[in-house]
Amino acid sequence: MSQSTIKVTYRIETAGDVAALAAKIASDQSTGTFVEVPGETPELKARVAARVVDIRMLEPVATPSFPEAAASSGGRPYQRGDADIEFPLEAVGTDLAALMTIAIGGVFSIKGFSGIRVVDMKLPPEFQGAHPGPQFGVEGSRKLTGIYRRPIIGTIVKPALGLRPHETAALVRELVEADVDFIKDDEKLASPAYSNLADRVKAIMPIILDREQKTGKKVMYAFGISHADPEQMARNHDIVADAGGNAAVVNINSVGFGGFSFLRKRSRLALHAHRNGWDILTRHPGLGMDFRVYQQFWRLLGVDQFQINGIGAKYWEPDESFVRSFEALTKPLFSPRDCPMPVAGSGQWGGQAPETFERTERTLDLLYLCGGGIVSHPGGPAAGVRAVRQAWEAAVAGVPLATYAREHRELAQSIAKFGGKASDA
Repeated sequence: MSQSTIKVTYRIETAGDVAALAAKIASDQSTGTFVEVPGETPELKARVAARVVDIRMLEPVATPSFPEAAASSGGRPYQRGDADIEFPLEAVGTDLAALMTIAIGGVFSIKGFSGIRVVDMKLPPEFQGAHPGPQFGVEGSRKLTGIYRRPIIGTIVKPALGLRPHETAALVRELVEADVDFIKDDEKLASPAYSNLADRVKAIMPIILDREQKTGKKVMYAFGISHADPEQMARNHDIVADAGGNAAVVNINSVGFGGFSFLRKRSRLALHAHRNGWDILTRHPGLGMDFRVYQQFWRLLGVDQFQINGIGAKYWEPDESFVRSFEALTKPLFSPRDCPMPVAGSGQWGGQAPETFERTERTLDLLYLCGGGIVSHPGGPAAGVRAVRQAWEAAVAGVPLATYAREHRELAQSIAKFGGKASDA
């Protein structure tokens, strides 16, 4: 019977030998050290040593990803290659902290790289049963919002910081009366003295519940519950859930694997993941890791909705990166139930709807999140909600936005204000 393995792909860049560095990763990150040790027997290595199974050479580059590497290159080009390395499951287990430590964390300290990036990871089936995965995901997010045949249209409370609970509630009332599907706290809002979580929930949830009683539709409001103390974060969760809430924003990099795992096992809410800080890990194309690797950890832990920027984002990320992130989230790890709802955000206002629709393979399984693109609409937030919905109607119908806007005033106003320019979302 063949042994289960974890296959990780590393993009190696070096002035030296790609194959030699791949072998060093396999050795250093499993059984080896800087010198032979008596206990590293052939039997032990057969059980737990990592091994290089393939190397695919890429075009060399003239400039190193680590600038200091230039001093030792002698003007030679830097060789690059994708190395597949398999780690026996027996050596790693299914603990995600161990996986991060062994397969990723220590690799960046190895000498000889002018660049190193983790670009892919394939996990064996044993990981599926070891972690809870999404509690709600795509299907559950649709059921909670009651939206099935179009993207879920959402917005962010703006200004991000500074509003007191009654001021936030006034904005929320206008948005729910405009029939928005989803509202969230900005990721920067936790529980400051001027708007602590309990007071915010007390001001907002009666509006959500009253609207549900009148119309049958419950707007999903994701409250910011992140906290460095997992027990306090769980108490924050309970404040929201006990008041009838159904979603929470979690800053996943800030709370970490352990904090998120603690929360997920106790959660009654749809967990909306904000990945702020991920850019530190990925922004340089020759360093860090690809989203397709990063997202696997959080999906296993149980993220229900995952923000991934969007087309024409206000941040640095190019459109192709958004498309790759979307594809990664919508590809099952083990089954369709482990797919979270992708969330397009960052400078969205409706104008990106047609291209988003086309570049996400014409899917409607998307939470389309606009902050300033709704709240800053010249006709007010309610008009902003209608404008974004009109933009998606046009996109799905294949009608140019300018044409559709002739008979849809809110969309016309939106185009006049935001046209071609990312809003502050």
